[in-house]
Amino acid sequence: MNLNNLLSEKRSVILKKWCDLTLQTYPEESQSFFRKKDQFANPVGHTISEGLASIYEGLLEGADVGRISEFLDRIIRVRAIQEFSPSEAVSFVFGLKSIIREELGSRILQNGLSEEWAALDARIDGLALLCFDIYAQCRQKIFDIRVNEVRKRSHRLLQMAGLSYEISEDNENNKDNGDLQEDK
Repeated sequence: MNLNNLLSEKRSVILKKWCDLTLQTYPEESQSFFRKKDQFANPVGHTISEGLASIYEGLLEGADVGRISEFLDRIIRVRAIQEFSPSEAVSFVFGLKSIIREELGSRILQNGLSEEWAALDARIDGLALLCFDIYAQCRQKIFDIRVNEVRKRSHRLLQMAGLSYEISEDNENNKDNGDLQEDK
C-alpha cells in the first residue's frame, strides 16, 4: 500500500473536511451559502469546491505545479478581492496537511510511508508558497486599478473645474528637444 492509495481511499472524507475548513475562514452567515455548489447561483462556493477537488487530484496524480496553479489562482483571486490577509488567504492549503495527518497519520506510520508523506508535505508547502505569490500579484493588480481610478476621477474633477489642460505629445517632445539644444 502506498500513500496515493490511502489518499484515494479517503478522498471524499478528506475533501469534505478540507472544504469545511476552508469555508470556516469566511463569516458564519456566508458559510452556509457557500456550501451550495451551484455554479451560477453561487460562483464562489463552486470555485472553492471545484478548485479544492482539482488541487487534490493534481497532488494525487503528481501533476506539475503549472496545472495545479490554475486552480489555486481561482481560489486565491476570490480571497484577495475579499480582503483576506495573506496568511488568511493561504491558510486553507496548510489545512490539507493537518486533515491528512488526522485521517491517515497512524496508517502512514504503520505502512512505513514516512518518505512519501515527507514528499507530499513538501509539495503542499510549495503550493502554499505559490499561493503567496498569486495573492501578492492579485493585490498589486487591485491596487493598480484603484490608483488608476483615483487618477481618472481627479482628472475629471479638474476638467470640470476648468483647472486642467492637455499637453500634446508633440509639444512635450519639442520642449524636451529644445531644452537639450539650449544646454549645448
